[in-house]
Amino acid sequence: MPSPFDPWLARWSLTPDGAARRTHSSDLLPVRWLGESGQRQAAMLKLARSDEERRGAGLMAFWQGDGAARVLAVSEDGAALLLERVSGPRSLTALVHAGHDDEATRLLCAVAARLHRPRSGTLPPLLPLSDWFRALFDGEEKDARLRESAAVARDLLASPQEVGPLHGDLHHANVLDGGERGWLAIDPKGLYGERGFDFANLLCNPDPATALHSGRLERQLAVTAQAARLDPARLTRWVVAYAGLSAAWWLEGGAQAAAAPVLALSERARRLL
Repeated sequence: MPSPFDPWLARWSLTPDGAARRTHSSDLLPVRWLGESGQRQAAMLKLARSDEERRGAGLMAFWQGDGAARVLAVSEDGAALLLERVSGPRSLTALVHAGHDDEATRLLCAVAARLHRPRSGTLPPLLPLSDWFRALFDGEEKDARLRESAAVARDLLASPQEVGPLHGDLHHANVLDGGERGWLAIDPKGLYGERGFDFANLLCNPDPATALHSGRLERQLAVTAQAARLDPARLTRWVVAYAGLSAAWWLEGGAQAAAAPVLALSERARRLL
């Protein structure tokens, strides 16, 4: 059967190098790419099936491998993306579970600093952060548990600080070990808004049990605020807003059980204000 990868394998002279896999928003295939060295190099071919993945492709190209996986080729519409394959053995999630939560948080903040730094070049099309929160604003009309998060989000979005391009989904599983190139981000959503938003998600990760562990939110708020040079109170408000948004997405799909931990985290953060 014809594969959706076939046209891109031919166009970019790629050879398959593993099994394809499918996520909710893209199709992925490990490949070998004939780089400038003249030798086949490990790469990943990614075909987008959503607007956020196409925006993300443009943002990856804009970053030019600074804090993110290097783009080797990209289609004009962002529907096809060829990335260096980042496959170092270290894992930020494993680092947390080994008792080094603070270190993992600081490494994530260091990657965010690279992604957020001012740079020349024309920005690709990005989604305003206010539009990204639409699910929360729509959801509060159906579920009263989202109202506090929605109110905090509206207030933050009305007076943004330090705005720029955002990853949009920065957490432990989306920053990989790039060996000598350091830790590298993948899978951005392609957003534009206040940089503080990008740090809220990492405080809700790497998993619900860790995020809700007694005292963990308070400690990682302090570590993140110091490492990222953010106001702790404003960062806490972003956690309230982001956790509410995450809950709204789960509730939109009818996943009540999955929404419960992020609703609890949003309420825990709200009590700290």
